[in-house]
Amino acid sequence: MTKKIAVINDLSGFGRCSLTAAISVLSAMGISPCPLPTAILSAQTGYPSYYCDDYTDKMEYIRREWKNMGAKFDGIYTGFVASEEQIRQIFQFLDTFHHDGSFLLVDPVMGDDGIHYDMFTDTLLSLMKELVFRAEIITPNVTELCLLTDTDYGHITGIKQLSLLSGKNGYNKPLLKEIAILAQSLCRQQIKHIVVTGIRFTDKDGIQKMGNLYATENSYEMFSFPYVGGSYSGTGDLFASCLCAGIARGDDIPSIIQTAGTFIELALSDSVKERIDRNDGVNYEKYLSLLIPKTSD
Repeated sequence: MTKKIAVINDLSGFGRCSLTAAISVLSAMGISPCPLPTAILSAQTGYPSYYCDDYTDKMEYIRREWKNMGAKFDGIYTGFVASEEQIRQIFQFLDTFHHDGSFLLVDPVMGDDGIHYDMFTDTLLSLMKELVFRAEIITPNVTELCLLTDTDYGHITGIKQLSLLSGKNGYNKPLLKEIAILAQSLCRQQIKHIVVTGIRFTDKDGIQKMGNLYATENSYEMFSFPYVGGSYSGTGDLFASCLCAGIARGDDIPSIIQTAGTFIELALSDSVKERIDRNDGVNYEKYLSLLIPKTSD
């Protein structure tokens, strides 16, 4: 039977992010996405103007109907959460559908480049931590990792390039180690897998790289790709969606990270070449074929 993932996120008409990205990627990877919209937007919030229809009060109706249907999910995937009440609605959803045999992936969208989003109050951060610790896998960026571990972001940016880790990637050893320590400190309760995304560094040859660090309680590994440049809407959603679908179909996590990284690198390169506005998201559609499950003859 086709695996089903409940995807709790907003839907933006423009911006190629959130549910638009998740539905595309999960479908291409052979997984059935079951979207639960938290809001409907004319365009994602990076645009100078947009209309937002908040669906927080509709989430309970959808949960109740799915429960009445006897719906079951192989996984649950949550993205951007706009309010304390939305997280409380998600908790009710998890109480109903997060059971043995299903997994929860939380993308704790809270900020970037050391700056948290304006709507994140102390209470919302506390609730996000509670949500994170109910997940089996999370995908924070470095800013979000710092927020989850109560770490000053300046501590990360202030780490000097004291030495480089020898090997094929040649990434900065002190930076990598510190991020890994922070990630592994979260490996408790439900959390078994943490992928820290969007780590930018300079390798031993002076080449700019972008990497994703995969950490478990006892190990960590870095997956890096050439830094293409630019910051685009939806790349985090695309990555988390690849990871979620890969886990659902039984792929090992390192191979999913590698595939997702290649997929997003190609989409980014194409978008930079075409001078796509960052708010429009990346040109990923033509590369979805990379994600289609391979079939044996």
